[in-house]
This record gives sequence, C-alpha cells and structure tokens, in this order.
Amino acid sequence: MENQEKTLRQREDIPLEDKWKLEDIYATDDAWEQDFHRLKELTAKMSRLRGTLASAAGLLAALRLQDQIGELNERVFVYSRMRRDEDNRNAKYQTLTDRATGLSVEVHGATAFLAPEILDIPADRLEAFFAAEQGLELYRQALNEITRMRPHVLSAPEEELLARTGEMAQAPQNIFSMFNNADLKLPLIRDENGKEVELTKGNYILMLESRDRRVRKDAFTAMYRAYGDYQNTISATLNASVKKDVFYARARKYGSALEASLDSDNVQAAVYDNLISAVRANLAPLHRYLALRKRALGLDELHMYDLYTPIVQDSEFKITYPDALRRVAAGLAPLGEQYVAALQEGFDSRWIDVRESQGKTSGAYCWGAYGTHPFVLLNWQDNINNLFTVAHELGHALHSYYSDREQPYVYAGYKIFVAEVASTVNESLLMDYMLNRTEDQKEKLYLLNHYLEEFRGTVYRQTMFAEFEKIIHARVEAGEALTTEAMNKIYYDLNVAYYGPEVTVDEDIRLEWARIPHFYTNFYVYKYATGFSAATALSQQILREGEPAVRRYLDFLKGGSSDYPLNLLRRAGVDMAKPEPVQEALQVFNRIVGEMEELL
Repeated sequence: MENQEKTLRQREDIPLEDKWKLEDIYATDDAWEQDFHRLKELTAKMSRLRGTLASAAGLLAALRLQDQIGELNERVFVYSRMRRDEDNRNAKYQTLTDRATGLSVEVHGATAFLAPEILDIPADRLEAFFAAEQGLELYRQALNEITRMRPHVLSAPEEELLARTGEMAQAPQNIFSMFNNADLKLPLIRDENGKEVELTKGNYILMLESRDRRVRKDAFTAMYRAYGDYQNTISATLNASVKKDVFYARARKYGSALEASLDSDNVQAAVYDNLISAVRANLAPLHRYLALRKRALGLDELHMYDLYTPIVQDSEFKITYPDALRRVAAGLAPLGEQYVAALQEGFDSRWIDVRESQGKTSGAYCWGAYGTHPFVLLNWQDNINNLFTVAHELGHALHSYYSDREQPYVYAGYKIFVAEVASTVNESLLMDYMLNRTEDQKEKLYLLNHYLEEFRGTVYRQTMFAEFEKIIHARVEAGEALTTEAMNKIYYDLNVAYYGPEVTVDEDIRLEWARIPHFYTNFYVYKYATGFSAATALSQQILREGEPAVRRYLDFLKGGSSDYPLNLLRRAGVDMAKPEPVQEALQVFNRIVGEMEELL
C-alpha cells in the first residue's frame, strides 16, 4: 500500500481510457430524454391493449409490444443508474435514476394485465393460437412459464396494484445504497509506513491482506466502528426489506419468501436447504484449513482480521491493471479464439470502468442493456483479488454478450441461478493457467492460498450468508421481532459455528451483516455457492475434454433463458438438482488443503 493515495480522486481526474463508454448506450443525455418520452408513449399504448388478448393476433401484438417496451425500459434505466454509479453525489443523475425508476413502475403497472389475461385463455385455445399465428411460436417457452406460475398470478387489478408498489418496495435497497455509497464516511488509518490513508470499501480487503497485523486490525476495527455507529438505522432498513419479501410472497400465495424467490428460477427450496446441509456437514475441511493458516502465520490466536492476509508472507504479488488483462486473456484461451476475441473487444472498446473515485459505487459488477455490449464496473487495486475480479466480471460480460447476440429479447436475460457460473468458470480457468506456469513454490502456495480463499468466500461464506437470510426471513414469517440485537446475535453465532475452534471470532464481526448489499436482493447469495460448484465441474470438463466440453459450454452461454436453468446446466454437463456437484466441490477444497499442507 506504499502508493496508496491519501484521499480518492475525483471522477474528472480519472483518465478517459479507464472510464467506460456509456455513450454506446446513449450518445447524449438528450437522446436518453427522447427515449424516456417514447417509453411513456409506448406504455400508454400498452394500456389500451387491455382486453384484446383473446385472439391470436391480439396476443401476438401485445407480446411484441411488451418486448419493445421492455428493451427500451432497460436502456433508459440502465443508462441513468450507471451514470449515477459513476458518482452517487451527482444530483443530475440521481434525478434521472429516480425518473427512470418511477417510469419503470408505470411500465410494470401497464403490463400487469398480460399474465392474468393470458391465464384466462383455456389451454386448448391457447394451443390453437400457435397454429393460427406463426409468430407466436417464438413465445412458447415464455407462455409456458406464465402458465407454470398460474397458482401465483393474481387478477388483473390486483397485479396492477402490486406493480404500483414497486417504487416503495425498492426503498430499503435504495436507502441502503445511498447511505453505503454516498453518505458513509470511513476514517483515516495509518498504513505500514505510518502514513495516514483513507479507509475505503475498495481498499479494505487490501488492508486486510497487509503483512502488518496492526494495519489489519485497525482496518477491521475502523470498518465495523463506522457501521456500528449506524447499526440501528441499517437494521431498520434491512428489516423493512425482509418484510417486503414476506409481503410479496404471501400476496402471491407462496409458503415462504424463500419458496417465492426460488420459484422464479423453477428451483425447489430443497436445493437451497441441501446446500446448507452439505456445507454444514463438511465444515471439517474448512477448520483444517484454518488450523493450517494459524500455524503458517505463526499465531497463537487466529482472528477474523487474519483471514485474508496471504499465508506466504514473503511472496510479493502486485499486479497492474494492464498485466491483469493480459493474464486473463491468456488464462481463458481454452475457451477458444472466438471467446478471446470478444474479450479483446471489451478491453479495446472501453467496456470497463476501472478506477475507484469519490462517490463511485463500491465493489464490482457487470451490467448492460439489450442491443448494446455489456459494461463492467471495477474499483481496481493492484492485487490478485482484483485480477480474479476482472476474470469474474468478464465471465458475466461474455455470458451476456453471447446470450444477447444469440437470443431474441424475450429470452436474452439469463436467470440468476446460472448467473455466477460463467464468472466462476473464468476464475477456475485463470487459476489453472497461473498454477501451471509457475515453478516457484512460494508463488504456487500463494495461488493455492488464493484459490482456497475464493472457495472459502464463495462456498462457505456465501452459504453462511444464505443461512442468515433464511433465519431472518423465518423470524419475520413467524411474527417475531427482528431487532438489531437479534441480527447481531444470529450473525455472530453463525460465524462461531462455521469458523470453528481454530478462530477467535471477534465481537465486531457481529456487525458484518450491516455492510452486505446483497441482503437487499433476497436469497441471491446462495447462487454464488451453487454456481461455484457447477463451475468447478464445468471448468474441469473443459480442461479435460477440450473442444466437446467447450462447445457444450458455449451453447450454455448462448442459451439465455430459452430453457429452465437446471436444464441448461444439464446440457452443459452438470446436474445441480443433485447433491453431487456441491459435495465434489467440497472434496476439491479438502484436496487443495492437503496440497498446501505438503508444501508447507
């Protein structure tokens, strides 16, 4: 961290080549404004189609207009939100985002009649429509999905009313996002050289990787002191989000918020429960790894702030951003020339927003709108975690790139259940590339340590997150209070159970739930764990089989939502309805721990 700046740069001080080119969505804000008004006109047109779906021609016209509106709504919303993410303090783009959000709610209200009217069409008559209108065949899977959801679709007026609650429903997430990205101020701490630097969400993990234990502890304590000052406000916000989830689940006649969330992917709650059970039954390898970490670091006590620093203390692994792009391209070569060429297009055409700056949304993501290329937001730091973050987010990007290119709009958006598969396949292939190209034992240990940390963070930690979500939703569903103290205790107890006897679980970790934005997208994080397990299997197939496995995998990337996610994965070569992929992934973790024990 010797070169860490004292304070973050302003957006205008970031070089152009390190900024994404959102002009590829809209060349100017005026162009956005024109589409905003056009979207309003199309939304009004959709409202006039109520009661016209009882004929094949009427149904086809409504579905085509829905696609047109959906594609335009996506562009309008994505552009405004990504502009805001550049600097959350920018009032202009706060306003555009608010307007886009409001219009999106109008869109959902105007299209809410579609599902109820479609469900009013008898099954045999709907089948006859396909023969009467050839264009309807495109929508067969989408219509099958609507009829599958029949028990949970309400009347047209009820659907419209629910749709109009959308803006209110987004309030907890929006409030947390503004607090977390715009208002929260983190303190200055002293780095390894005694120099004061600003603690940021972007450099926090970098500081936890520090060789200096004092820096690690100071960063850890300062981070949770900052969130602790607002813990009651944040708990009220998360509580409101959980109650929102429960409200929608009950309104749609689901047994639980968990069941409602998973049903959108046509995934049974048993898959979620089986993940938690499998990981709980395999905590011994994690405890074995933590014992190795404590011994390798020479510590009497292993604290929570000691979990990220590399075991190989005298191995320098600084990676510049240009070097990261070169390594990623080389590591993903097994996926073929076409895949690497698409990557290079992204590098050369400013798909990526690279540097951290004042007010910029923290973390990393991939996003975009149909009809344009994907975009990636980073907050780059010169370390191995960020190298793998680049590979990860570009996995999302290429998944979207292939899906958008191969699928019509109605099927282009892949389901969240498979969203983390492509990103983790990229990470696995990059790790294999790097391990096979080093003969330095310390570097190999460093990489193995990183892989175990990725595994710990993605399978074990995200499953712990998933269990936390399940518990807090169950509490609300049972009518119990979800107080700050309750969430702190639940979260602390889970850390004790998962990390086991080798770790001194610091009291501050009870507040970690307060800084996790994913909890505002209910029951999402478990998909990191299932996705990692699927990706482990698929990457091994790609490396072992070559072209046949690559072909199956690229077909999966091109599939979008043209079929249910479990079916798409089965055709790619992995069955996530069974427990074996998770169990096999945990066995890989245990094997790598053994490799590290031998090298150490």
